[in-house]
Amino acid sequence: MREIAILTFQSLDGVMQSPMSPDEDMSNGFTRGGWAAKYYDEVMQQVRAEAMNQPYDFLFGRKTYDIFASHFSDSKEETPGSQKMNQAKKYCVTTSMSSDLSWDNSIRITGDVVDKISRLKEEDGPLLQVHGSAKLIQTLIANNLVDEFRLWTFPVILGNGKRVFGEGSIPNTLSLIKNRSTGNGVMMGIYRLD
Repeated sequence: MREIAILTFQSLDGVMQSPMSPDEDMSNGFTRGGWAAKYYDEVMQQVRAEAMNQPYDFLFGRKTYDIFASHFSDSKEETPGSQKMNQAKKYCVTTSMSSDLSWDNSIRITGDVVDKISRLKEEDGPLLQVHGSAKLIQTLIANNLVDEFRLWTFPVILGNGKRVFGEGSIPNTLSLIKNRSTGNGVMMGIYRLD
Protein backbone atom coordinates (compact mmCIF):
# COMPACT_ATOMS: atom_id res chain seq x y z
CA MET A 1 0.00 0.00 0.00
CA ARG A 2 1.15 3.49 -0.73
CA GLU A 3 -0.05 6.81 0.62
CA ILE A 4 -0.86 10.19 -0.87
CA ALA A 5 0.59 13.39 0.58
CA ILE A 6 -0.46 16.85 -0.53
CA LEU A 7 2.55 19.21 -0.62
CA THR A 8 1.29 22.76 -1.01
CA PHE A 9 2.29 26.37 -0.60
CA GLN A 10 -0.63 28.47 0.65
CA SER A 11 -1.27 32.01 1.80
CA LEU A 12 -2.39 32.73 5.34
CA ASP A 13 -5.98 32.76 4.07
CA GLY A 14 -5.59 29.38 2.34
CA VAL A 15 -5.01 30.40 -1.30
CA MET A 16 -2.67 28.08 -3.21
CA GLN A 17 -3.04 29.54 -6.70
CA SER A 18 0.03 30.58 -8.67
CA PRO A 19 2.60 30.89 -5.87
CA MET A 20 5.79 31.20 -7.91
CA SER A 21 5.06 33.14 -11.08
CA PRO A 22 2.65 35.91 -12.13
CA ASP A 23 1.48 33.93 -15.18
CA GLU A 24 1.52 30.44 -13.62
CA ASP A 25 -2.29 30.26 -13.25
CA MET A 26 -4.32 33.32 -14.14
CA SER A 27 -7.63 31.45 -14.31
CA ASN A 28 -10.71 33.22 -12.94
CA GLY A 29 -8.89 36.54 -13.32
CA PHE A 30 -6.27 35.80 -10.64
CA THR A 31 -3.68 38.62 -10.75
CA ARG A 32 -1.62 38.01 -7.61
CA GLY A 33 0.62 35.25 -8.97
CA GLY A 34 4.18 35.03 -7.67
CA TRP A 35 3.26 35.81 -4.05
CA ALA A 36 5.65 33.14 -2.64
CA ALA A 37 8.67 33.91 -4.83
CA LYS A 38 10.53 36.17 -2.39
CA TYR A 39 10.46 33.39 0.24
CA TYR A 40 11.50 30.63 -2.17
CA ASP A 41 15.16 29.93 -1.36
CA GLU A 42 14.72 29.49 2.38
CA VAL A 43 11.47 27.57 2.03
CA MET A 44 12.85 25.16 -0.58
CA GLN A 45 15.74 24.22 1.71
CA GLN A 46 13.14 23.18 4.27
CA VAL A 47 10.92 21.43 1.69
CA ARG A 48 13.85 19.33 0.46
CA ALA A 49 14.90 18.42 4.01
CA GLU A 50 11.44 17.76 5.45
CA ALA A 51 9.30 16.48 2.62
CA MET A 52 11.42 15.27 -0.26
CA ASN A 53 14.23 13.32 1.34
CA GLN A 54 12.47 9.92 1.17
CA PRO A 55 11.56 8.05 -2.04
CA TYR A 56 8.47 9.40 -3.79
CA ASP A 57 6.52 9.44 -7.03
CA PHE A 58 4.33 12.30 -8.24
CA LEU A 59 0.62 12.60 -8.86
CA PHE A 60 -0.08 15.74 -10.91
CA GLY A 61 -2.99 17.50 -12.52
CA ARG A 62 -2.31 18.33 -16.14
CA LYS A 63 -1.47 22.04 -15.72
CA THR A 64 0.94 21.42 -12.85
CA TYR A 65 2.57 18.56 -14.77
CA ASP A 66 3.26 20.95 -17.65
CA ILE A 67 4.77 23.57 -15.30
CA PHE A 68 7.05 21.05 -13.58
CA ALA A 69 8.02 19.33 -16.85
CA SER A 70 9.02 22.62 -18.46
CA HIS A 71 11.24 23.44 -15.49
CA PHE A 72 12.78 20.07 -14.57
CA SER A 73 12.77 17.77 -17.60
CA ASP A 74 15.79 19.50 -19.17
CA SER A 75 17.45 20.65 -15.95
CA LYS A 76 21.03 19.78 -15.18
CA GLU A 77 21.61 16.91 -12.77
CA GLU A 78 23.37 19.21 -10.28
CA THR A 79 20.24 21.33 -9.77
CA PRO A 80 19.05 20.51 -6.23
CA GLY A 81 16.48 17.75 -6.38
CA SER A 82 16.36 17.56 -10.20
CA GLN A 83 17.83 14.09 -10.54
CA LYS A 84 15.42 12.63 -7.98
CA MET A 85 12.45 14.38 -9.60
CA ASN A 86 13.40 13.22 -13.08
CA GLN A 87 13.81 9.61 -11.92
CA ALA A 88 10.47 9.51 -10.06
CA LYS A 89 7.35 8.23 -11.77
CA LYS A 90 5.00 11.03 -12.73
CA TYR A 91 1.30 10.10 -12.83
CA CYS A 92 -0.55 12.80 -14.76
CA VAL A 93 -4.33 13.11 -14.48
CA THR A 94 -5.56 14.43 -17.81
CA THR A 95 -8.71 14.36 -19.92
CA SER A 96 -6.70 14.25 -23.15
CA MET A 97 -5.39 11.03 -24.64
CA SER A 98 -3.34 12.96 -27.20
CA SER A 99 -1.49 15.38 -24.95
CA ASP A 100 2.29 15.11 -24.82
CA LEU A 101 3.74 13.51 -21.68
CA SER A 102 7.39 13.57 -22.70
CA TRP A 103 8.94 14.00 -19.25
CA ASP A 104 10.78 10.80 -18.28
CA ASN A 105 8.74 8.14 -16.46
CA SER A 106 5.37 9.81 -17.10
CA ILE A 107 2.15 7.80 -16.95
CA ARG A 108 -1.25 9.08 -18.07
CA ILE A 109 -4.35 8.65 -15.85
CA THR A 110 -7.68 9.21 -17.61
CA GLY A 111 -11.26 7.98 -17.29
CA ASP A 112 -12.44 7.04 -13.80
CA VAL A 113 -9.70 8.94 -11.97
CA VAL A 114 -10.94 8.09 -8.45
CA ASP A 115 -10.97 4.36 -9.20
CA LYS A 116 -7.56 4.45 -10.86
CA ILE A 117 -5.95 6.44 -8.05
CA SER A 118 -7.56 4.15 -5.45
CA ARG A 119 -6.01 1.16 -7.23
CA LEU A 120 -2.68 2.98 -7.50
CA LYS A 121 -2.72 3.43 -3.71
CA GLU A 122 -3.19 -0.33 -3.29
CA GLU A 123 0.04 -1.06 -5.18
CA ASP A 124 3.47 -1.30 -3.65
CA GLY A 125 5.59 1.76 -4.17
CA PRO A 126 6.80 4.98 -2.62
CA LEU A 127 4.71 7.87 -1.37
CA LEU A 128 2.65 9.70 -3.99
CA GLN A 129 3.24 13.44 -3.64
CA VAL A 130 0.76 15.93 -5.07
CA HIS A 131 2.19 19.39 -5.81
CA GLY A 132 -0.05 22.22 -6.97
CA SER A 133 -2.91 20.60 -8.89
CA ALA A 134 -5.79 22.44 -7.18
CA LYS A 135 -8.56 20.64 -9.07
CA LEU A 136 -6.99 17.22 -8.44
CA ILE A 137 -6.58 18.03 -4.74
CA GLN A 138 -10.30 18.79 -4.48
CA THR A 139 -11.11 15.41 -6.07
CA LEU A 140 -8.73 13.59 -3.72
CA ILE A 141 -10.13 15.33 -0.63
CA ALA A 142 -13.76 14.76 -1.67
CA ASN A 143 -13.06 11.05 -2.10
CA ASN A 144 -11.06 10.62 1.10
CA LEU A 145 -7.87 9.61 -0.72
CA VAL A 146 -5.43 11.91 1.11
CA ASP A 147 -3.33 10.51 3.96
CA GLU A 148 -1.17 13.52 4.79
CA PHE A 149 -1.06 17.28 4.23
CA ARG A 150 2.35 18.98 4.06
CA LEU A 151 1.47 22.66 4.12
CA TRP A 152 3.75 25.69 3.94
CA THR A 153 1.78 28.74 5.03
CA PHE A 154 3.21 32.09 3.91
CA PRO A 155 2.68 35.41 5.72
CA VAL A 156 0.61 36.77 2.84
CA ILE A 157 -3.13 37.46 2.56
CA LEU A 158 -4.51 37.23 -0.98
CA GLY A 159 -8.28 37.50 -0.52
CA ASN A 160 -9.30 35.22 -3.37
CA GLY A 161 -8.05 32.40 -5.53
CA LYS A 162 -8.02 28.60 -5.56
CA ARG A 163 -7.85 27.17 -2.06
CA VAL A 164 -6.41 23.96 -0.68
CA PHE A 165 -9.64 23.28 1.20
CA GLY A 166 -12.35 24.46 -1.15
CA GLU A 167 -16.08 24.08 -0.96
CA GLY A 168 -17.06 20.46 -0.60
CA SER A 169 -14.08 19.47 1.55
CA ILE A 170 -15.05 16.61 3.82
CA PRO A 171 -15.05 17.66 7.49
CA ASN A 172 -12.28 15.79 9.27
CA THR A 173 -9.77 16.03 12.08
CA LEU A 174 -6.02 16.00 11.62
CA SER A 175 -3.06 15.43 13.88
CA LEU A 176 -0.06 17.72 13.63
CA ILE A 177 2.98 15.47 13.37
CA LYS A 178 5.62 18.12 12.70
CA ASN A 179 5.92 21.89 12.51
CA ARG A 180 8.71 24.37 11.95
CA SER A 181 9.13 27.88 10.69
CA THR A 182 11.64 29.54 8.44
CA GLY A 183 13.51 32.70 9.36
CA ASN A 184 11.38 34.66 6.90
CA GLY A 185 8.09 33.72 8.59
CA VAL A 186 6.81 30.75 6.58
CA MET A 187 5.21 28.07 8.75
CA MET A 188 5.48 24.38 7.88
CA GLY A 189 2.82 22.05 9.23
CA ILE A 190 2.68 18.34 8.44
CA TYR A 191 -0.68 16.80 9.32
CA ARG A 192 -2.09 13.27 9.12
CA LEU A 193 -5.74 12.37 9.00
CA ASP A 194 -7.00 10.85 12.23
